[in-house]
Amino acid sequence: MVKNVKESIQKAKVLIDSLPYMQEFRHKTIVIKYGGHAMVDEHLKRQFALDVILLKQVGINPVIVHGGGPQINKLLDRLGIQPSYVEGMRVTDGETMDVVEMVLVGKVNKEIVGLINHCGGKAVGLSGRDGDLVCARKLKVSSKKKVEELGDAPPELIDLGQVGEVTHINPGVLESLSRNDFIPVIAPVGVGDEGQAFNINADLVAGAIAGKLSAEKLILLTDVPGVNDKNGQLITTLPAGDLAELIDDGTVEGGMIPKVRCCEDALRQGVAKTYIVDGRVEHSILLEMFTPEGVGTEIF
Repeated sequence: MVKNVKESIQKAKVLIDSLPYMQEFRHKTIVIKYGGHAMVDEHLKRQFALDVILLKQVGINPVIVHGGGPQINKLLDRLGIQPSYVEGMRVTDGETMDVVEMVLVGKVNKEIVGLINHCGGKAVGLSGRDGDLVCARKLKVSSKKKVEELGDAPPELIDLGQVGEVTHINPGVLESLSRNDFIPVIAPVGVGDEGQAFNINADLVAGAIAGKLSAEKLILLTDVPGVNDKNGQLITTLPAGDLAELIDDGTVEGGMIPKVRCCEDALRQGVAKTYIVDGRVEHSILLEMFTPEGVGTEIF
């Protein structure tokens, strides 16, 4: 009995320690990019759903933007369609775009919504095409050829098909859902001027939505602990003004570059703080939100 009482007291202390953070972020918007291993592991998927429900329960407004690259590749493989990448970006022709939209909007999005609702939350699934939420245009990418190879010629433009970039966010549908206590879950498919669909990087969509909503936090869930220094040690806090130098000297490289740039853009648009967090850690969102140490890298 004594042991049970001590355990209960410890749980109560955890709640009391979390109280100042709950008060600070009540009625604030938190945008979460959901991706990586946290979207695949069944246990982590359930923990994510419960974390999001808890945020909503204590008066915080979570908005979720999800990815789905592995799931898209799985269906492409079943259909005998070979995925193609240029400069690390998926080439998205009309046939591939149909698969992208089918998987992101019709399968992955509904699975996330269903899990949150099954665990006791109130979630609604959207794509960027719903209510013209995410307006987009075709992304233009130049080849990264060396200067000596180009000579006097202009950079070569690469056609990625229906790959887009965000031009505008119409937040009305999100604001309406939040007022009615729903959790929006958004697939990163944008809409063009002529109603065509665009495949957009989920990090970029999350950053743009966070900026438009003047979110208190943007949290990017990844499969790494955060941003590391040259010695492989986690950088817990990182001023945005230091990012350019860290990219130039190779400290930040590869797939981490678009993530830190997404954070930089979000801060520029009015987001208070941004975080790159290891989604493989159980309850990583709650640890980031409700503890003084947090987890991952805070970019401010």
